[in-house]
Amino acid sequence: MKKILVLEDEANIRSFVVINLNRAGYETIEAGSGEEALEQLRLNPDVGVALLDIMLPDMDGFEVCRRIRAGNSKIGIIMLTARTQEMDKVTGLMTGADDYVTKPFSPAELTARVDALVRRLGVDDDEKSSTEISSGPFLLNTRNRTLEKNGERVKLTQLEYSIMKLFMENRGKALAREEILDAVWGKGYFGELKIVDVNVRRLRLKIEDDAQEPKYISTVWGFGYKWNV
Repeated sequence: MKKILVLEDEANIRSFVVINLNRAGYETIEAGSGEEALEQLRLNPDVGVALLDIMLPDMDGFEVCRRIRAGNSKIGIIMLTARTQEMDKVTGLMTGADDYVTKPFSPAELTARVDALVRRLGVDDDEKSSTEISSGPFLLNTRNRTLEKNGERVKLTQLEYSIMKLFMENRGKALAREEILDAVWGKGYFGELKIVDVNVRRLRLKIEDDAQEPKYISTVWGFGYKWNV
């Protein structure tokens, strides 16, 4: 999990990121284009986290994220963007990213985000000894970190798995957005609260019969969400 792909077409920014990640103890692999990044991931299947710039010479970071997620649900993905529009952040998360960092960012902020994501992607010791959580048509295997619905595998990212586990362990309980953020992203996370809403929306698209009329994850207006199974 210590190997990180850095996709950034501006060499000076890429060098800045690489130097600081190396100082923090990470092994880095560099790429200056989307195609190069995808090739590097093919050659280095043990990469644990990918940092993806949005503005690239051949394809945008959203497309790179989509292609990575099409074949790898386990890798952590952080989008790097110089733009601050809400739609960019939402689009990045909906295409499968776990987090985003807006330029300019400090070395401490970037390293903290990477550290937090690496921790979230790790398997806790108590999960290794656990087995399954069942709720309605869903079966969560905490040893393999997998989810089935009616016996069919649902492909989740590691972050989506963590949200699903939190819901299934708290069925019928209204969970505040802040509570979900602390449990899944960690108490030290200093990103924006709306990351919870976007990831719940993404999760609904995967598990609900009709994401427009969700019956498993309901919205508690002005508060958060509740697992109803």
